[in-house]
Amino acid sequence: MWNDSLAARLRKLTVFLPVIYAALTGFTLAQLAQGLPFQVWLVILCPLVGFGFCLVHAVERLGLQRAVFFLGLTLVVSLFFESLGVATGWIYGPYHYMGNRLGPLFLGLVPYLVPLTWFVMLYPSYVIAERCTPLHWGGKRRGLVIAALGGLAMVAWDLALDPLMAARGHWVWETPGAYFGVPLQNFWGWWLTAFAILMLYLRIRGDWAQGEEMGMLFFDRLVVLSYLVTGLGSAGEAWLHGLSGPALTGGAGLLLWFVLGWRERRATVTL
Repeated sequence: MWNDSLAARLRKLTVFLPVIYAALTGFTLAQLAQGLPFQVWLVILCPLVGFGFCLVHAVERLGLQRAVFFLGLTLVVSLFFESLGVATGWIYGPYHYMGNRLGPLFLGLVPYLVPLTWFVMLYPSYVIAERCTPLHWGGKRRGLVIAALGGLAMVAWDLALDPLMAARGHWVWETPGAYFGVPLQNFWGWWLTAFAILMLYLRIRGDWAQGEEMGMLFFDRLVVLSYLVTGLGSAGEAWLHGLSGPALTGGAGLLLWFVLGWRERRATVTL
């Protein structure tokens, strides 16, 4: 159990961190718009701040044990899928990361930063999907829908992110695909990875209907807003990089999920 002092500090962090995260994202876009040199430290710092916010929010919303379990599951499963994908090309299509541009690589395959960024968007996608799923749907049916919708919310982000990161040379598609050079298989792989993580979490922890914070609209909207900041940051960078198609399609998908997650819920549930 958290004491009142620690709980108050955590609540302050959940308000403070997204402000810093949005400021860093805006600063990154402003730099690009002005044609300033690319700053590698921003690529690392922004996800770390977003990661810190999502983790603190998850601790408050899910409880410490469930939040740590969600994080651990996301890191392990996403790293496994990414590593398998790079090594075999089975999950996302044949691709590989370009050296250490995103930091050190796990087994020479996947940057350690990548699983952290999965958590930065998967947790908000989970909250959005959970908020979009009817409360009267219980048990496994509810979990299946939450996992499926969470995967779609993740794919919406990748519509802008993947063409951008490939254009920047962070990773290379060995066989260019139909979506602005990205194989369509990649989006299936993204959905599958997110779906697998969320289904494992819901199945093992039994969180078919999370209820602790359902009545706190402002609290939930903070993490929904972080989803928009992360996603539009990628879409904005894609636009400034000359990738107007991915920016528009990705931005439209992100805005749709943002609106769905932002809506007020009139019913509440208890565990």
